[in-house]
Amino acid sequence: MPLFPLTLGAARTLPAVVLGLVCMTQASANEALIRKNLSERLANLPTIEEIRPSAMPGLFEVRVQQAHIFYTDAEGNFLIQGTLFDTRARANLTEQRIEELSRLAFADLPLRDAITTVRGNGQRKIAVFMDPNCGFCKRLDRELVRVNHVTVYTFLVPMLGPNSQAMSRNIWCAANPAQAYSRWMLQGVTPAEANCDTAALERNLAFATRHRITGTPTTFMADGTRIVGADFNRIQQSLTGHR
Repeated sequence: MPLFPLTLGAARTLPAVVLGLVCMTQASANEALIRKNLSERLANLPTIEEIRPSAMPGLFEVRVQQAHIFYTDAEGNFLIQGTLFDTRARANLTEQRIEELSRLAFADLPLRDAITTVRGNGQRKIAVFMDPNCGFCKRLDRELVRVNHVTVYTFLVPMLGPNSQAMSRNIWCAANPAQAYSRWMLQGVTPAEANCDTAALERNLAFATRHRITGTPTTFMADGTRIVGADFNRIQQSLTGHR
């Protein structure tokens, strides 16, 4: 008699468990082989951060630099840069995956380093990373003023050179930073020269680098969705779903 007798139900599920373990072992072997071959053959390929099976049988997703996606075969003999599209669901799987990887939990944002603007009840929340000399940022700000019942956290990230750094300093160090920012972005009123501790601006730039925020405007919604560029329609649609 077996030391640990199996019930009928357990006996029926055993093959499925074994099959699952075999699949996991095979996937792990594929990952190791793919990583080895790609790393040895493609010296300029950034460090591979993740390899996993894609939705298409036999095709593996290779992820580098947080949210850059390539595809390869089970041995890493071929590398594809492009879009994987599910024709049945009519879904861009690559786009969905990149959006998933680009998310940033709102709770992880250093809100103390942002300029806070509250409109109406301020119930809905968004965070925007802006360079004060960015034309698209100014265009987005002109659209955002139309939105009510929202709290906007504006992170100044002077990416466009010394003038942006000086402008960001003068805004951040103003007696009323929110007013100085709004008057500059919406009306073109140059903020007065001002000086103070600008460590927050340095932290903003470091945060942007760490989370690969490489351009402005970049917006984060309350659910973590990242929206790159002055895509006000998409921002508005997302806000509409969080009234």
